[in-house]
Amino acid sequence: MRIGFIGLGIMGAPMARNLLRAGHALVVYGRTRARVEALVAEGATAADAPAALAAEVDAVVTSLPDTPDVEQVLEGERGVLAGARPGLLVIDTSTIAPDAARALAARAAACGVALLDAPVSGGEQGAIAGTLSIMVGGDPAAFARARPILAAIGRQATYMGGAGQGQATKLVNQVIGAVTLAAVAEGVVLAARAGLDPGAVVQAVGGGAAASWMLTNLAPRMQRRDFAPGFMVRLQQKDLRLALAAAARLGVPLPATALVHQLFAAVEARGGGALGTQALVTALEALAGG
Repeated sequence: MRIGFIGLGIMGAPMARNLLRAGHALVVYGRTRARVEALVAEGATAADAPAALAAEVDAVVTSLPDTPDVEQVLEGERGVLAGARPGLLVIDTSTIAPDAARALAARAAACGVALLDAPVSGGEQGAIAGTLSIMVGGDPAAFARARPILAAIGRQATYMGGAGQGQATKLVNQVIGAVTLAAVAEGVVLAARAGLDPGAVVQAVGGGAAASWMLTNLAPRMQRRDFAPGFMVRLQQKDLRLALAAAARLGVPLPATALVHQLFAAVEARGGGALGTQALVTALEALAGG
């Protein structure tokens, strides 16, 4: 397939590379010239606007920070819909509000474009390895068309229902992941204060009922003070705001999620918004007087 890719950040760039490695012809657009040039050097071609990109391809994949970014890229003056031909497939892997995903899908359909909301989970490592979990909402026929693309960027693509349901599932993912991360951070702080060997703690706890992706992948980074972002605090906060807003509309209390949101706010208040989410441990260390 001839595929366009828009958004070449921490997640987008490795996803685009995996599409190239799978043999797809790739056209890319991004705001950071160096990231575009890196992919061109690997075999992609560059477009000067989302509309121009859309006019050249069979499918477009987007990976963008927030709802307004997706709306601008799709509906802006030089956006994807401005250049789209009927039958274009758009796969949005960003995490945005479910209601916004439904509205965008309806407006795309009016232009003859099928839009899937397909947020991903697995972090930068999963994006690089092509092992992401993908949660998909939209038309079932469009999901069937998207399978070769999804197979190149993820290990598992699960169809969740109509438009917006992929985003709703991602919010569930973020609630579970963030609360688990907080538990891991609390354990790391307790282990350090007790004088336990950091590596031995992860090995011992990871072999039992407390095992998790967060423990295996992020506890060691907390322990060695590696706060480089695989997923930024400020983006996690955006996702938690979306989850809390959705829960409020549905009348669902999320007390643990609300607490984690406040702990991340403490990290942001100290200038840590661009750090990786494992920097949550610094808020707990501050509470412990360390």
